[in-house]
Amino acid sequence: MAREFTSVGVVGLGTMGAGIVEVFARNGIDVVAVEISDAALERGRRTLTGSTDRAVAKGKLAAADRDALMERVHFAVGLDALHSVDLVIEAVPEHLDLKQRIFGELDRVCKPEAILATNTSSLSVTEISVATTRPNQVIGIHFFNPAPVMKLVEVVRTVVTSAEVVADVEALCKRLGKVDVTISDRAGFIANALLFGYLNHAVSMFESHYATREDIDAAMKLGCGLPMGPLALMDLIGLDTAYEILDTMYRRGGRDRRHAPVPLIKQMVTAGLLGRKSGRGFYTYERPGSPVVVPDEQTPVAAESALADGARAITKVGVVGSGTMATGIIEVFAKAGYEVVSVTRGAEKSAKVFEAVKTSLNKGVVRGKLSEDDRDAALGRINWSATLEHLADVDLVVEAVIEELSVKKALFASLDEICKPGVVLATTTSSLPVIDVAMATQRPADVVGLHFFNPAPIMPLVEVVQTIRTSVETTATARAVCAVLGKTGVVCGDRSGFIVNALLFPYLNDAVKMLEASYSTADDIDYAMKLGCGYPMGPFELLDVVGLDVSLAIQRELYLELREPGFAPAPLLEHLVTAGYLGRKTRRGFRDHSNR
Repeated sequence: MAREFTSVGVVGLGTMGAGIVEVFARNGIDVVAVEISDAALERGRRTLTGSTDRAVAKGKLAAADRDALMERVHFAVGLDALHSVDLVIEAVPEHLDLKQRIFGELDRVCKPEAILATNTSSLSVTEISVATTRPNQVIGIHFFNPAPVMKLVEVVRTVVTSAEVVADVEALCKRLGKVDVTISDRAGFIANALLFGYLNHAVSMFESHYATREDIDAAMKLGCGLPMGPLALMDLIGLDTAYEILDTMYRRGGRDRRHAPVPLIKQMVTAGLLGRKSGRGFYTYERPGSPVVVPDEQTPVAAESALADGARAITKVGVVGSGTMATGIIEVFAKAGYEVVSVTRGAEKSAKVFEAVKTSLNKGVVRGKLSEDDRDAALGRINWSATLEHLADVDLVVEAVIEELSVKKALFASLDEICKPGVVLATTTSSLPVIDVAMATQRPADVVGLHFFNPAPIMPLVEVVQTIRTSVETTATARAVCAVLGKTGVVCGDRSGFIVNALLFPYLNDAVKMLEASYSTADDIDYAMKLGCGYPMGPFELLDVVGLDVSLAIQRELYLELREPGFAPAPLLEHLVTAGYLGRKTRRGFRDHSNR
């Protein structure tokens, strides 16, 4: 039977430590909250008071419950105050020597049966435990920020942590209303091991001027449904904290170059640009600690004026293709008021596309998102054709045919002959080099990528992909068109994966490698990313939806272009695809979908 914890100690009352104090006190457990000095103790008290007062103001905590909560907390300076607690959780900065000193002192102060826990997010729990004479009673209890809100706790056992201690902590997490995942002592554990490679990659994109901070963040929020973009999240975490986590993961995790902190991070830390806590990081904030972003020298000029500069007038649009993506793009342009020429192979395909567009528009009417008059007007703007010659007078052509380079190049060579000078030629490719398509024409300056996301009528993001030959006017025109469509157009260079896929699929691949190494289960990894990072889907849920074959193909492209060993597709992913386990489409992937 799990032991009953009646009192706990928390060492360190920064944002995380104060949050952990609140979690325990909210659940009826007495807490001894310890800091190094009176000034630090007072800061911790203010942090806890501010958090609980906000909860009362939002109606999430009764005033009487807040008062009872605060009465359960005893504030003290020095570790000696922890002599009688059942459990201590350390939440001080991520420095191994500091934590080892604290644990050595806790070992002396605390009663023999007390469990000593660290909230470290990246350091070795084993190395911390050997500073004590009771390493079998040392464990990692990694809460996520903000601790009172986030449901996940990573329970980290070392090779010598006793089974009874693990069981006691798991029961405690349940009592606190948390979902725990129990794992062994490895750099980054689950969430940070998957999260920080992605964050580091995003910083490298920004450092190389591949895309702006705003476009990188918008791409991941709108393209993947993430609660925050990676650079805004770095500011929230703190660049100094992020640097320490990455550096530790690099040194402890096999020296994978993707975890080697991007030089820009170290430079920003040295310059005091730590993120929200200092008032400036990748973004500038109203004041230190504020979440409110204010304009700075990097903030782009107003979108309306930026889009107007050099943008060509677009009134008539051609869409080539008959698949789901082409159908969605036709609908999007027609609803936005553009005259559309839909070109397909023959009358039969045109009829199918027409029915698909009409059905989708009718659904919009039924759902109250579109009036019948708007539906009829949109359908009236679409002209149907089986020949490319009808594109001779359009201002923009959007190609949405199969992902085969030879097919796209042949199509663009034909468009080059048919379309009038100055027409913007756009490809919706999600994986092929746009420059290869552009060079099939005699007008590469007029060629751009417009990567819509499926379903195009719903997804708010378009990646505007400019090659080294794309003109400024063409890019400006593409962004202006996105704005008229009600989409957010993010500009990036012509590199494999663009922004979204280049950041998303290595993260998914890392999750597969983690499963392959038997470090954790697919369910626990999914829980960790959903509950610990606020992701809408776990990596294995997403892989099954996207398709394991699609994921493998994209990961191979990224690896071939970047030649980074860490991007090599996970062998498990390759084996599953070879065996025909492709995800939901085959009713079997990382999970069995036969009954769904």
